[in-house]
This record gives sequence, C-alpha cells and structure tokens, in this order.
Amino acid sequence: MPAAPDRDAAPEAQQGALQGGVFTLPNIITLARLCAVPTAVWLILQHRLDIAFLVFVGAGISDAIDGWLARVRNARSVLGAILDPVADKTLLVSVYVTLAAIGALPDWLAILVVFRDVLIVGGYLVLWLAGLRVHIRPLLVSKINTATQITLAALALGLLGFGLSAPGLLDAMVWLVATTTLGSGAAYVVAAARQGTAP
Repeated sequence: MPAAPDRDAAPEAQQGALQGGVFTLPNIITLARLCAVPTAVWLILQHRLDIAFLVFVGAGISDAIDGWLARVRNARSVLGAILDPVADKTLLVSVYVTLAAIGALPDWLAILVVFRDVLIVGGYLVLWLAGLRVHIRPLLVSKINTATQITLAALALGLLGFGLSAPGLLDAMVWLVATTTLGSGAAYVVAAARQGTAP
C-alpha cells in the first residue's frame, strides 16, 4: 500500500509534484479549448457565425489565462507544453477550413494555411526519422503569421456574424495572411535545412 503524501512536505516539493501532474488547472483549461473545436466548426456550418465568434474569442482568452496560470502557479508541465500549441493550431486550422467550406474565406487560403503546417511538421518528422535532431524554435515571422491568422479569423467571424461590412479590410487581411504564411513556411524550411547540414 503506497504511503500517504506528507502534508507537511516543503512547498517546493509539492510544486514539483504538481509540475508532473496531468490534471493541473492550466491543462484542464487547454483541454476545454480543444473540446471547443467541434463546437466552433458546427456553429460555422450552421451559419451561426455570431456565436462562433464568441467561442473563438473565448478560446483566445482561455489561452491567455492558462498561460498566465501556468506561470504564476508554477504549474508548467510537459503535457501542457505539448497540448497548448496543439489546441491552438487545431482550432485555428479548423476555423479556416470551415470558413472556406461555407465561402467566407478563399479556399486557396485555407489550403495554404493547412499545407504550411503539414510541411513544417512533416519536414521535421522526416528529419527526425533520418536521425537529425532539429530543434524547433519560434521565429518572429511565425509569431506575426499566427497573429494575422487569428485576426483574420476573428474579423471574418465578426463581420459576417453580426452583419457588418468591410470588404477592403477583409481582402487586405487575406493577402497579409497569405504573405506571412508563405514567409513563415519558407523561414522554417531554411532553418531546418541549415540545422540539417550543420556539422
């Protein structure tokens, strides 16, 4: 029978145990955000873009909250480090594909967004299988790309969901997202190639 945990243990030891746990509060919030993906997709397909906009914004707020909690409560975990970007990317890609499916965004843009992620993940996986240990580091152009993608998704959902019109702004954001998506994808390919050829 395992020994009961020492309630008088040092706070540092208890914090260390929390870091290895699965059901930390930040992880639960991240899982909730991941579960919001099918809800957002269904709402968009039902043309309830107003509610989908609120879900999307709520997911963005939850992303900021779980990151803040992980820092202030020292509740970072390996699972959280993996799950957080997966939840963010799954929501963003799903929203783009679904908005393209109903004609709210160009289909070529959704294909470009998906292909960029497949190229990066697939490329690094191939290099890893080849025995090359390539370290993925967030690039500035990638952060800009993520920000523009989030802005365009929220803009499209908000404008169409609440019956607003800003065609010039929407078109400009489409081309900005396309440019930053191409730029960030190329930057990651170049970075991986440099690491792969480094002695």
